[in-house]
Amino acid sequence: MSEECKTLEAYLAPPTQHKQRKLHDEHERYESLLHESFNDDCDTMGAVNEVVSGEDLNWHSKNALKKYVPALLDKDTYNAKQLADTHPIRYANTAAVFDVNEDRHHKICWEVPLPGRGTNFWIPLQLNPEQEDWWHALIDNEDDSVWAGELRLQRNGPRWVLHVAANYEVEPNHSISCESDDVTPVGFDVGEAKLLVGCALRDNTPFDPLFVDGGRVRHLRQKQTSAEDRLKPRYASKLLDDLVWGRWQDAIEDEIEKASTRAVEYASQFENPVIVLEYLEGITDEDIGKYWNRRLGKWLFSRLQSRIEDKAAERGVPVEYVYPHYTSKTCYVCQHLGYRPHQGTFKCTNEACWVSEYQADLNAAANIANRLNPWGESLPVKWVGDDSLRSGGQWQAHEDTSLSERLLSEKRALDDKVSSSSPAVGAGAEPETSGANTS
Repeated sequence: MSEECKTLEAYLAPPTQHKQRKLHDEHERYESLLHESFNDDCDTMGAVNEVVSGEDLNWHSKNALKKYVPALLDKDTYNAKQLADTHPIRYANTAAVFDVNEDRHHKICWEVPLPGRGTNFWIPLQLNPEQEDWWHALIDNEDDSVWAGELRLQRNGPRWVLHVAANYEVEPNHSISCESDDVTPVGFDVGEAKLLVGCALRDNTPFDPLFVDGGRVRHLRQKQTSAEDRLKPRYASKLLDDLVWGRWQDAIEDEIEKASTRAVEYASQFENPVIVLEYLEGITDEDIGKYWNRRLGKWLFSRLQSRIEDKAAERGVPVEYVYPHYTSKTCYVCQHLGYRPHQGTFKCTNEACWVSEYQADLNAAANIANRLNPWGESLPVKWVGDDSLRSGGQWQAHEDTSLSERLLSEKRALDDKVSSSSPAVGAGAEPETSGANTS
């Protein structure tokens, strides 16, 4: 048996103004102690304990910090060089205290831990409908097949999202190995005109690609941006979040759920599929514009990836991550660097290559899939500056010198390497004239 983990998520029901203030205060206390421990290089639990001992923070979060900060500083775990600006509140699994009442509108409530005696308060949870069975299995005292791990409470605009790591045991599946020659790599590229482009490779040839239009999400995000620009001169930042963020967020979440479901269903139709996603750790905010349109947003990219990974785990489909650099500028056939005369069009500069013009997002997705194991470029997941669960968390990056050096080495190898393959079967995709690519 092997232990697996599934992230359960739920929104806190809109708290009263008094409870909202308590949550904000606790969040500020947590971040203050996290940064103090990190800046003091507290690389042991004892060193963190000296910082947090006696401070006005709930003891579940203190225990979580004692494990988390040394892991951040450990060169074999995270090796973080700096912290992101915002973090969810972490709690040890002892904070997983829930109450169930089938007669209530919100059947499950969570006891929010605060420092001091008698200060905790209960708050209803708005569950993800697809995870209700998991929640009940987690809370059922007579069912020991699922047990709670770490909890994280993250501010999402005006709302709060609770993430709970649900641990369970499964029989190991040895039928699919990413190192096997029999797997079907399925790469996914995120963009703006096309929210998601999936490409399965058979004999290094794109087969029956998936295109998910991004027009609806783009329209919703443009409305958010427009409202923010209009209201910014009149409102403080926190009130602005309340007015702007939540209004369109549910609709965007719905589009993400639909796209991630289609992605996993697409990958599952192939024999021995392995989903391949871009690994963006180590890319700083300054680099964002080089890899995807800023309007797409870090949150949206991270959210879509995490939902694909969650749903793939439920289907038993492996997920691998590869370096994202040059996936949109490299010809998937000959590996020469090309260029994009339009956002939706890629042109190869290698006169000996049969590819002259190709759909840019499909070319990027094929490159992502092709990096699963071409020259050992695929790599294990290790989210170095990310202080949020993969489900619903914002992607946060920090400097990572070792990763930058590896990427530079990769670029040199990529520029020098030329491989050939047989002409690909036309994928039936028409070139786009607008849109953005994440790479």
